[in-house]
Amino acid sequence: MNIVSRDNSLLRQARAVRDGKDPDMIFVEGLRLCEEALLSGLKIRAVIFSEEIGRKEKAAEVLNRLSLVCDRLGEVSETLLASISYTKTPQGMVLLADRPASGASLLNAKHETASLLVIMEAISNPVNVGAILRSAEAAGATGVIATDNTADPFSPKSLRGAMGSAFRIPIWSNVSYEAALSWCAQQKIRTVCADLEATKRHTEIDWKVARALILGPESNGLSAEQVRMADEAVRIPMLGPVESLNVGVAAGILLYEAARQRGVVNEIAKDVQTD
Repeated sequence: MNIVSRDNSLLRQARAVRDGKDPDMIFVEGLRLCEEALLSGLKIRAVIFSEEIGRKEKAAEVLNRLSLVCDRLGEVSETLLASISYTKTPQGMVLLADRPASGASLLNAKHETASLLVIMEAISNPVNVGAILRSAEAAGATGVIATDNTADPFSPKSLRGAMGSAFRIPIWSNVSYEAALSWCAQQKIRTVCADLEATKRHTEIDWKVARALILGPESNGLSAEQVRMADEAVRIPMLGPVESLNVGVAAGILLYEAARQRGVVNEIAKDVQTD
């Protein structure tokens, strides 16, 4: 279907999904992310692509595969694509898909190793949310909990930062901090948070047992009461007058210490050597 009007119903729907006005759907932009969504098995409802990208071999291949799983494909000009894009430079392709399932049951899947979860509490920057999801998957985390005051893991900016990880790692969204910790206690998963005042370093606890790493707000971190609610607290040693790290950076350091203790780092090294 060739679309020539900015007021087309599909373009209106795309803008509504992009702006978070349709809670049941997600907006995915860019050839690579659209292909990741396809590979993940998401229910794809519509695809909108520019005339220019449609002529490229790789994009044409992806579009052909997308046409087999969704009913609505709309071809538009670069100008019309810009009217729905969330980036300054349109990425050539957009798809609308059903929002992935959410819930505690997703985190109960059987794993060969003990659970390693990430709890994101009040992290407001979607770019940080996406980066944490990406690091979590890379370091072998088994799931993520995004509390109800954390930026949407499936917003366009979060998805761009996660680069496909949001489609693959189980995510339980819109749960309160208290409910998340209570569920972890019921599952015998020990919660550990990062705290500047903690006496233990992040390398001084056992990450091989079932753990949930709590990451707090970018500005002030977790409150004193929230820290007390966790089973343990750790700190990342820092030199000089530096007081804190970006939450995404801190997440990577902590998760890779967990991966090192769990032997995941060795598996990553094997993969790199055999590539």
